[in-house]
Amino acid sequence: MTLLLPLLGFAFVALLVYGASLAFAPGGGTAIERRLSEVSVGRSDMTPTESTDHTVLAALKRIGAMAPRSTKEMGKLQQRLVVAGYRGREAMPVFFGIRLGFAVLCFAIAASPVVGRPSFMMALGACAVAYVLPGMILARMAKRRQNRLRKSLPDALDLLVVSVEAGLGLDQALQRVSDELAFAHPELCDELRLINLELRAGTGRAEALHNLAKRTQLDDIASLVTMLVQTDKFGTSVAQSLRVHSDTLRTKRRQRAEEAAAKTGAKMVFPLVICIFPAIWVITLGPAVIKFIQILLPMAQP
Repeated sequence: MTLLLPLLGFAFVALLVYGASLAFAPGGGTAIERRLSEVSVGRSDMTPTESTDHTVLAALKRIGAMAPRSTKEMGKLQQRLVVAGYRGREAMPVFFGIRLGFAVLCFAIAASPVVGRPSFMMALGACAVAYVLPGMILARMAKRRQNRLRKSLPDALDLLVVSVEAGLGLDQALQRVSDELAFAHPELCDELRLINLELRAGTGRAEALHNLAKRTQLDDIASLVTMLVQTDKFGTSVAQSLRVHSDTLRTKRRQRAEEAAAKTGAKMVFPLVICIFPAIWVITLGPAVIKFIQILLPMAQP
């Protein structure tokens, strides 16, 4: 095992140097592709910080292109990236690059004598944890964005009701809401702008609304989309339907707050038992136990 670690270290360093040379090497392809990349990335008005960011982004994309991928994982990961707000084509290669680079970095740190005695098993464990950790962070980011969308939906519906009652059509009302709430609720406004862009590109209103539900993966938005599609199909009052749906969402939000408040007592049990009760026992019973030991220990000795 002692002789195996230097060989593994040499192989790892060689692979790392090879990967770095591939990541930072100039792009291949035809002369037209290289010229287009120079025009799009190597602009003269780019600041040093932007140039560094583009270099790091290109390196992550190259590393992500070399990462192994599972066909079953691709669909779920793409959906999670969209829910988290990353809809660009380079989002998935960059994510794979971050995950692979972070795993390799943690393996190198754990295998080196920087953090202590090098251990191959500990390095493999650190590499596995670092490989899984970016996916967990991405899921957390997607959940937080969904919570922000859920909280901003009632305010957007109120403004949408006012806009529709003022005489605007549904498409113009969505555009108005996205413009007015851009500072307070930027995530929801970005989704509404995408609806307007799809409508301008010729997509049907029902399909654009269903795409909104697919991008956000929220039950509240899915129910709103269903209501708007049915209202458009049957010709009922959009303003009245939106008003009723807004009241329903506010009631659901209040019920969620009451549910979270009701769970507080059960969630406080574990911190109390693990952190507070032992300290209380030590403070209250510690002096008495010490006194008993001082009195009973001499009596127990023959």
